[in-house]
Amino acid sequence: MSKIEKVDPMRGVKMTQKLTETGLMLALAVILSIVKIAELPYGGSITLASMLPMIIIAYRYGVGWGSLAGVVYGLIQMILGMNNVSYATSIIAAIAIILLDYLFAFTVTCLGGLFRGMKSQSAAFGIGALLVCFARYVFHVISGCTVWAGLSIPTGDAFFYSMIYNATYMLPETIITVVAALYLGSVIDFSSPRLKAANVERIPMPAHVLNVISGLLFVSAIAAVVAMVFPKLQNADSGEFDITGISSVNTTAIIIVAAVALVIICALQLVKLYVVKNAKES
Repeated sequence: MSKIEKVDPMRGVKMTQKLTETGLMLALAVILSIVKIAELPYGGSITLASMLPMIIIAYRYGVGWGSLAGVVYGLIQMILGMNNVSYATSIIAAIAIILLDYLFAFTVTCLGGLFRGMKSQSAAFGIGALLVCFARYVFHVISGCTVWAGLSIPTGDAFFYSMIYNATYMLPETIITVVAALYLGSVIDFSSPRLKAANVERIPMPAHVLNVISGLLFVSAIAAVVAMVFPKLQNADSGEFDITGISSVNTTAIIIVAAVALVIICALQLVKLYVVKNAKES
């Protein structure tokens, strides 16, 4: 017996649709990147999952198309962040910043298409988003311990300080992006030419509302923690990045905020499970 190959439903999508969707997702990604929850003085910010639209494009149309879209997205981010390039001390340093902090760092959104074959779309989205964020973090760390050493990053132990500096915004950005990816992957079917709700008949509307509330609470908790940490990472006199200020962060307040948010989110999710269970039994 010959093996039956699974046909990719996106293979027959017209170029006009691909270009239109990519343009819309690019515009959305740029808008989300401009709306910043927090921003570091020498580059790097926390956004509302600004890379997720590009991950969606890579998931729908594959790594190849996602790479092209990612390059365009990286060029746009470079234009928006041109002020950071002005800190370069040489032409080579400027080129390195453009490549590492923009082109390479944002082209990695194409990796969101690596897991298209997984049975669970939500899991594929979540893993893809995690890989994308980690790859971007790696490029920023490399840039920090080479190009930015002696500027925003101390020359001594540059690799360590670069890891800390970039983690202060990439860790929250990763959490927000992965959570958003998991949620969207569970409610929207991105694997067909026409977007449609995923398993809409099994998920009642109150459950969606509870998920949205949980997501908003999660983002609010992240924003609160960032607001308590970021000001401590800048020298009060010079405004320069100062990693030693981390010792003055009110860890008790952070733990309380995180714990309260976690308890409420867990409670909301338990209520959601109860609602879904009753809907299935009825």
